Amino acid sequence: MDCGARLEQLGALTLRDIFVFATTYASSLSVASLIAALYLFDVPFTLSQWWSERQVVEFAWPAPKEADAAWTGRIIESPSLTSHETDASLLPPEAGETGRTRQHLTCYDPSTGAHLTTLPLLDAAGVASQVAAADAAQSTWARTTFAERRRVLRSLRRWVVRDMDAIIAVACRDTGKTRVDAVFGEILTTLSKIDWLIKHGEATLKPERRPGNLLLAHKVSTVHHVPLGTVLALVSWNYSFHNLVSPVLAALFAGDAVVLKCSENVAWSSRWFAGAVRRCLKRCGHDPAVFQLVICLPDVAETLTRNPTIKHITFIGSETVGRKVAAAAADIMVPTCIELGGKDPALILPSADLDFFASTWMRGAFQSAGQNCIGIELFLVPRALYPRFLSIMAPRVSALRLGLDVGALISHAPLARLERLVAAAVAGGARVLAGGRRGAHPDPAHAHGAYFEPTLIADVGFHMDIAREELFAPVMAVVPYDDVEHALTWLNRSRFGLGAGVYGADRDECMRAAERIECGMVAINDFGVFYLNQAMPFGGTKASGHGRFGGPEGLRALTAAKSVIADRWFGAVRTRIPRPVDFPLPAEHTSWAFLQGLVGFVYGEGLARLAALGQLVRAAL
Repeated sequence: MDCGARLEQLGALTLRDIFVFATTYASSLSVASLIAALYLFDVPFTLSQWWSERQVVEFAWPAPKEADAAWTGRIIESPSLTSHETDASLLPPEAGETGRTRQHLTCYDPSTGAHLTTLPLLDAAGVASQVAAADAAQSTWARTTFAERRRVLRSLRRWVVRDMDAIIAVACRDTGKTRVDAVFGEILTTLSKIDWLIKHGEATLKPERRPGNLLLAHKVSTVHHVPLGTVLALVSWNYSFHNLVSPVLAALFAGDAVVLKCSENVAWSSRWFAGAVRRCLKRCGHDPAVFQLVICLPDVAETLTRNPTIKHITFIGSETVGRKVAAAAADIMVPTCIELGGKDPALILPSADLDFFASTWMRGAFQSAGQNCIGIELFLVPRALYPRFLSIMAPRVSALRLGLDVGALISHAPLARLERLVAAAVAGGARVLAGGRRGAHPDPAHAHGAYFEPTLIADVGFHMDIAREELFAPVMAVVPYDDVEHALTWLNRSRFGLGAGVYGADRDECMRAAERIECGMVAINDFGVFYLNQAMPFGGTKASGHGRFGGPEGLRALTAAKSVIADRWFGAVRTRIPRPVDFPLPAEHTSWAFLQGLVGFVYGEGLARLAALGQLVRAAL
């Protein structure tokens, strides 16, 4: 029990407790010294626990050779996850699976097309075994203390800070993002998550007192947040480190076992990241089986989402797959947190300082090549500021360099769709001021990379597909508007409702606009900071999903709320069924008079309560 818990225990002592204790031991101790003794008795243990929790466990987790900047691999001409199906030389030895046909996954660097590895995949039975292994380890893990869980978090934090270069190198190799983008999206967010759990996780999950009422004045009501069991997370590829670590650490801190299914696009890096978490658990003295990484194709993932052992599902991904996950969760009757696509706007008010916020908007649109669920895809600009906005942004977008400022897309698959959407917008009257087509990296080593030129497209209409569909690409689409009310009305017609940004010089005007936008999160005069603060719930509305992860709301969602009510003066004052309502009931008029008096006394008003009290007493005698 830590110091806080000990003080809470002392604070919960009733006068009766102190009186009984004092009268029993009054011959040798005063009441004050008794209370001090109760506290000091636990000090050595508390200090030992405090010190143990802060003894960070160091562990080594060497980076794979492919993460080295000087590494060069075999280039796949037209890389895809299934390249091994047309080029058998990409397949690995079956390693003990002789005579058995297995599914595989080709892993490659999307910025170069370099082959990383080809992974053999488990079938449905193999994945079910992983779920069973996690579930078997959960009961032991659930008995760990918050101090033990914080020790794991502190140890992992030490590794992240110490080996940040290796983590970034692995993430960049598998996703094609730039190193700067990786620090923003992979490292800072993860460390913020760890810090919040360390500082606030226990307070969020410890039993909490709830108010009672007059009828239950002799009771104490508490809500306990107990682990659900084994939970599942299916996460997207855009932040391969953070999207893996964040739901895993939240689940573990809640006392759950966790099975995480990573995106096939980042299977190579996910294996390494998951290995580090499991190594940390083992070095801290815990069974690493409590966390299982699943790498599989969609047909097997379907069986995973319908596994009755799973008690909660977190999904981050596309709307199409999200609907399937929700349907599967409904079949096994488990709660979900589903974060889908977005079309996050920047609503630029007439009072906004364009020069000041230009850099914020560049980061909002082009962070991780626009492959950011809360990236700004749509810029609504007052017509009076429109020419100035374009004159500021056009040269800046045109100056962006592929591979240095803006990384690769995750694959070549989106390129044709992006070009089609841009062409349709131009046909409808929009103007491309920069980019607008697939890009060519200046380094020949990146000739097979999946690049799209940083794009600025102006004169976009609200009716155009490019203004309505999620792009997930480095495209800044600009819509001029004449009236703030009209702009808000149009925004709220969107199918999506994940995040938004509002920019202006008047606080009240910004707040009014923020309150009007139908979405889950709003950053005023900033970009995406509602996620950097991990005390905040993260999630959207409408087609952007439901549920929240992050903050107390997200952590508690991984637990079951259990209501516990007990006698305030345990053993001394207990609930006795009053004679007028005890079975077998007495004459009906007696029971009725008692209940009328009870309701009137507890819920009546004014002098009528006194009359009701008299009726209650007479019926009870």
